[in-house]
Amino acid sequence: MNQTQEFNSLMFILEAGPVAITVALLMLVMSVASWYLMVTKYVQYVRMKSAIQRYISHFWAAPNLQAALNIEETQSPAYALAHHAASASQHHHAHVQASANACSHEEFVARSMRRDIALTSSQLESGLSVLASVGSVAPFVGLFGTVWGIYHALAAISASGQATLDKVAGPVGEALIMTAIGLAVAIPAVLAYNAFVKANRTILGQLDTFAQDLHILMTTGATLTKKHTNPRQVVVDAKTAAGTKMNGVPA
Repeated sequence: MNQTQEFNSLMFILEAGPVAITVALLMLVMSVASWYLMVTKYVQYVRMKSAIQRYISHFWAAPNLQAALNIEETQSPAYALAHHAASASQHHHAHVQASANACSHEEFVARSMRRDIALTSSQLESGLSVLASVGSVAPFVGLFGTVWGIYHALAAISASGQATLDKVAGPVGEALIMTAIGLAVAIPAVLAYNAFVKANRTILGQLDTFAQDLHILMTTGATLTKKHTNPRQVVVDAKTAAGTKMNGVPA
């Protein structure tokens, strides 16, 4: 009766020497790090998106700019963007003298907004390089473990002098598990990286749209109406918005 060899990948890794154990531990560390980042970045994305939408809706529902800036939503990047833009507007009018070489009020406020959006982008992108690295490197680390395991398996078979198929299939099959582990580590990391890149573009797009509308409000004193198609209604809304300048913040 032919005896079949049981597959025991764990014992194979432990018996394959320090190199195989190091490879397995390295893939375990990469897997734990990628899943930790996936969970934390998802929580960060959900909270940030909710905070941005909540603040923007409350901001445009406020009766005037001063009331909008008094809304407490410190966890929202849109809150920081609006307050820094208002501070930049005040600073420009207080310290910048009218000169041909001086930065204009519109450009000064726009630079403040761009700086805030860049900081938010940097915050959103933190950790994504780890996911990208895991997705790129893990398959090759697993492949290296497979090659190393097959080498030792074949060396052991050669030393024993039994090169039959039933003796070769078990060790080689166990060595191939390293490649499967590498793919299991890499695939979720790649999918998560692509999903977070798309989510980050959505959040930055919301902030950029809010920044443009806020810039128009601070530099002209009126919001740009996009919902109405009646030109007379647009004129009426612009005149109404012109009376909503922030007290103490020149437009």
